[in-house]
Amino acid sequence: MNVHIEQASDADGPTILKLLRDNGLPIDGVLDHLTTAFTARDGAAIVGCAALEVYPDGALLRSVVVASALRGHGLGARLADSAVTLAKSLGTPAVYLLTTTAESYFPRFGFVPITREQVPPGVQQSIEFLSACPASAIVMRRDLDETAAERARTSIRS
Repeated sequence: MNVHIEQASDADGPTILKLLRDNGLPIDGVLDHLTTAFTARDGAAIVGCAALEVYPDGALLRSVVVASALRGHGLGARLADSAVTLAKSLGTPAVYLLTTTAESYFPRFGFVPITREQVPPGVQQSIEFLSACPASAIVMRRDLDETAAERARTSIRS
């Protein structure tokens, strides 16, 4: 398997939408964020993706998916890492996500559960928060500002 991760292009939109639909993930608004999305490619075939919605007060990681035949090879981790690395390079203080099925997957990448009220207002304006994900979805955050992350760890220990 020779899968590589690269930035998505507008031409990838239809394939990304199909991959998301096939895996029961929301598609609303994803095409608006292709410039901050990544694909996993096995040759010419797109076999995974992850998108990042960037707002002034944080970023939303969404649409992390790998084709079922290629799961278990670390592609989801590589895609999520690419998106988090982009968020860091943009100076984003934290990355948030909503999930109904992967709450046990994301803690290995530093994401911790939080309440919806702890998500900054800009990120809450995402279509994911407004309508695409159910209110029962788990909300998670990964601090990218090391000072904030250390404060959070210290308050948990206290």
